[in-house]
Amino acid sequence: MSIKRSSKVESSFSMASMTDIVFLLLIFFLVTSTLINPNALRLLLPKSNSQTPDKPRVSVSIKHLGENKFEFYVKSKRVEFNEIERSLQLELINEPDPVISIFVDKTTPTEQLVRILNIASRNNYRPILATSPE
Repeated sequence: MSIKRSSKVESSFSMASMTDIVFLLLIFFLVTSTLINPNALRLLLPKSNSQTPDKPRVSVSIKHLGENKFEFYVKSKRVEFNEIERSLQLELINEPDPVISIFVDKTTPTEQLVRILNIASRNNYRPILATSPE
C-alpha cells in the first residue's frame, strides 16, 4: 500500500518580507542623509595664544555702530556690503589658495559674520576668524 500526500510542497519564495526590509532601509538612509549638511562652512579658528600658519592677504572687518548699522572694510578701505564680494574677487584673483581674515567687533550680531562667511564659501575662500590675545 502506498501513501500519497494530499498536499504538494511549493518551491516558491514570498518576496513580501524582503520588500518591507528594503523599504525600511530606504527610509532610514533618506532620513540620515538629510542630517548631514554638505553646505557647512569650514571655519579655521586660530587659538588666541598662537599664530595661524596661513598668512591672509586680505582682511574683512565688520564694525558695529549700534542699532542696525554696520561698517564693512576690505583691507582697511570702507566698502558697502554689496561691494565686498567684488572687492575680494579683485584682491584674490591670482591666489591659488585664497585665505581671508575676518575681524568682527564683539557686539556684532552673528548674522553679519555669517553673511561674510557665505561670500567666502561661494568663492572658495578659506576664512580665518581673528581673535585678540588672551
